[in-house]
Amino acid sequence: MAPIADPDEDLVRRVGQGDPAAIQAMVARKLPRMLALAQRMLGDPVEAEDVAQEAMLRAWRQAPRWTPGKAKFDTWLHRVALNLCYDRLRRRREVPTDAPPDRPDPGPAPDRGLLAAETGFRVDAALARLPDRQREAIVLCHYQELTNIEAAALMEVSVEALESLLSRGRRALRIALADLRPGTEGA
Repeated sequence: MAPIADPDEDLVRRVGQGDPAAIQAMVARKLPRMLALAQRMLGDPVEAEDVAQEAMLRAWRQAPRWTPGKAKFDTWLHRVALNLCYDRLRRRREVPTDAPPDRPDPGPAPDRGLLAAETGFRVDAALARLPDRQREAIVLCHYQELTNIEAAALMEVSVEALESLLSRGRRALRIALADLRPGTEGA
């Protein structure tokens, strides 16, 4: 099996050697994507920040031991962030409560005022209601811009299974957001 070409190989090597400029470059390059991934998976900006920071800390710790050619560093980092997200999602389900948690008012906040903000909120809410694996597939392919092959490998499923998850997730989002499509106003 041929070694996998990794565009981050030199950067990871330099981070592993403790190069401050490389550490800064890795954070600048990877932190926004890890933060976006965690935000979409968890729907909570504070938890997302914690996950993104923990993923970056693990990347920094792993860099000296990284073996190039086995996998792309970016794929490994996405897997770390996803695992951290799933750990938090599991903990959420395990916390028994007497009353359901307070939910934000689904209506537009007074200071929002923009249709785009309301649309973004609706899309995020619909995405959060998807089953975890469908949401993961949508986030990886559409928001993290991974290819189907990369996303399938990351999720440890076949490309066909990923495409099925994407299809079901897109269908559910289309149904949930049908009133947002052009030409359906007032219908």
